[in-house]
Amino acid sequence: MAWLRSLLYMVFLSVTVIPYAFACLLWAPLPQHWRYKLTVGWPGLAIWGARVFCGIRWQIKGAENFPDGPAVLLSKHQSAWETLFFPSHMPREVCFVYKKELHMVPFFGWGLALLRMIPIDRSKGRDAFEQVIKQGQMRMDEGRWPLLFPEGTRVPPGKTARFKMGGALLASRTGAAVIPVAHNAGECWRRNAFIKRPGLITVSIGPTIESQGLTPEELNAKVQAWIEGEMRQLNPERYAPPQRSA
Repeated sequence: MAWLRSLLYMVFLSVTVIPYAFACLLWAPLPQHWRYKLTVGWPGLAIWGARVFCGIRWQIKGAENFPDGPAVLLSKHQSAWETLFFPSHMPREVCFVYKKELHMVPFFGWGLALLRMIPIDRSKGRDAFEQVIKQGQMRMDEGRWPLLFPEGTRVPPGKTARFKMGGALLASRTGAAVIPVAHNAGECWRRNAFIKRPGLITVSIGPTIESQGLTPEELNAKVQAWIEGEMRQLNPERYAPPQRSA
């Protein structure tokens, strides 16, 4: 049954993304705010479809921690689910930092390119990071929140990868606060897995971490400590208990 429900969901995504991509081209002349509002309708539709077809429900924990001001979102990364959830369900517009090559992906890339997020050209090395700082500040000045996945790639439930410094450096250089985010989307939607499992995803929003007064290394360590600590609260069964010393 899970296989059939997942198949129906994939058909649903395929059937809806193509006309939505052409619609994105039609409303391209509109102001950016309206382009964003209309374009993220498809990620919102995908989240809705995941619930209807696959039984993937969700809840937000700690919504009171969202600040009313500039911030950088740094999130756990387990699946494709959160890449659909964040743009369609955050209280402010978010800007992903991503490789520019994604603009070449048919249909999906078209809509992404029109949202004025933060694409980077990795071939430019250090200049690419300076581009992230410049564009990140511009997006925050527009009232938007840059969003990065410090682990850099999707990590299976119960695992962690080294937290890269890009997000902490962006926050430190711009003076923005960090919103740490933990979630367990990988329990329902695994990396590259066709079959989606029903269940409840919890998206946990941590207390704002101020970047001022901290080095990027200290900030990154605080973000990782909160996220990984919260992951152990969301799914303690995924983590081995600490070994007792003899």
